[in-house]
Amino acid sequence: MTTISLRPVADRPREKLLRQGSVTLTDAELLAAFISSGQGGKCAYTMACALLQRFGSLRGVTEAGETDFTQVAGMGAVRYVQFQAAREIFRRQLAEPLKKDSVFHRADDVTAYLRASLRHCPQERFGVLLLDSQHQLIEFKILFTGTVNSAAVYPREVVREVIRANAAALILVHNHPSGIADPSDADVTLTREIRSAMALIDVDVLDHIIVGDTLCVSLAQRGLM
Repeated sequence: MTTISLRPVADRPREKLLRQGSVTLTDAELLAAFISSGQGGKCAYTMACALLQRFGSLRGVTEAGETDFTQVAGMGAVRYVQFQAAREIFRRQLAEPLKKDSVFHRADDVTAYLRASLRHCPQERFGVLLLDSQHQLIEFKILFTGTVNSAAVYPREVVREVIRANAAALILVHNHPSGIADPSDADVTLTREIRSAMALIDVDVLDHIIVGDTLCVSLAQRGLM
């Protein structure tokens, strides 16, 4: 490993990005370009390599908790905030197409957005995609957070949130921290209970999506609604 200062100027991460494009950079170089400047006698590239060695991948770096992240030399609270802000910017830009078109025309975008929002969570979280009459996204709201195995979900709270947002339809969403997205019997039962509650206020439950580590599973596509 060589420090940035020993590299030819054209091969340094920022210059390389400007000259050849971001796709040409290695993971360490991308992190170094984002970190930008060194600290404590270590250059940005050395710090980037230390992050990858500690957390194993770019995903591991961005999903690291504050305590673990700030234990890496040069990675204080300010840089932790920068990384978390960058991750949230990415998540929000994934939501933008869903607010301009029907979610059913943007199935891949829905999946990408939900995975970016939930797959890293160590506890089970249950939320709703609140939709307008054109099935465009109003907002995504997390309603319940539980343990690594389950979250207590109350249909009346879902009804309250739908009324607050003046939603015309919704998609139920929760993650499986195990990474396996297969629906359980409890998932199917809960879906039907919420559909019954929504029918009383004439709001459609269009789907229930389970987020795993590498894929999302649709109960509607599996005929389990």
